[in-house]
Amino acid sequence: MQRDHILREINELLANHNFETSHIYDRSCFDMVARKRLLLLLLKVLINIDSFTGQQAEEIKKLASTFLASPLVVGLKSKYEYLEEDVVYERHGIPVIAPETLRNMITEEIYPEVFADRGGYFVQIDGEAVKEARERENLSLKELADKAHVSRETIYKYERGQVRASPETVITLETILNMKITLSVDLFKVPEAEKEVITEKTPKELIKLGFGIIPTSKTPFDALTTSDPQLKEKIAMMTNMEKNRNQKILEKMAVNVKDLAGVTGTDAVFILKNKKPLSCIEGVPAVHSWEMSEMESRGEFLKIIRERKEECN
Repeated sequence: MQRDHILREINELLANHNFETSHIYDRSCFDMVARKRLLLLLLKVLINIDSFTGQQAEEIKKLASTFLASPLVVGLKSKYEYLEEDVVYERHGIPVIAPETLRNMITEEIYPEVFADRGGYFVQIDGEAVKEARERENLSLKELADKAHVSRETIYKYERGQVRASPETVITLETILNMKITLSVDLFKVPEAEKEVITEKTPKELIKLGFGIIPTSKTPFDALTTSDPQLKEKIAMMTNMEKNRNQKILEKMAVNVKDLAGVTGTDAVFILKNKKPLSCIEGVPAVHSWEMSEMESRGEFLKIIRERKEECN
């Protein structure tokens, strides 16, 4: 199966189940973004998941933490084997699943419980449920451990969520306690927030206005801006960060960032250095650095973006 075919199938699957989907970005560190209410997915699709690099992972984490999105890799196989259905793998801290697993999640709301790691397959146990069931059955830690053929210390760690169990041990415990004790793998975690970075190319005017800057690479935009979340200000996806690009390239970039802004619920804006009056590019507001130098607050910056968005539309 070709990668393009998998991407089309995933896009169709999500669209048919009320997800708003972005364009497909083949040369980006992610392939597509999809939103359904509060859930925002940042997806990378691969044939061989071992081709997923640490640099790609760091870049996707950076975007996911800023967009409050869940990064997810969908792949067919590793170097040695095909991925199993309803099993979660991991590469560089990013969860990896097979296309069938994603389909089960979207169509049936069946979420995987088995995690593949070095040494085999493991399951996360609901420690509180185990403890409550053990006490309800009047079993001591040692008695339950003897019945399950594990150590007392292992049961102690299960109850405190300190270790995962093998599927075989879980089946034994569920038979003894007569109840389900497993937890689904949390595939929708949002990575921790990335630190802002200042480089020589960072527009100093934005820093003066109180925005943080997170540069990006291999994305349809150059950087993300952040601000105080308590102010409920949106993120602005920025392009043309002091880079010489012709009008045709800018127009192509505008189509991409407008698409992504719509799905992610953010604002897109061009930061331009030239002094030629230009209020928008293909529906995306443009702000000039000379204009920003005259601003005294980020409120002024956000206001001009809103005004130019209205002009563009």
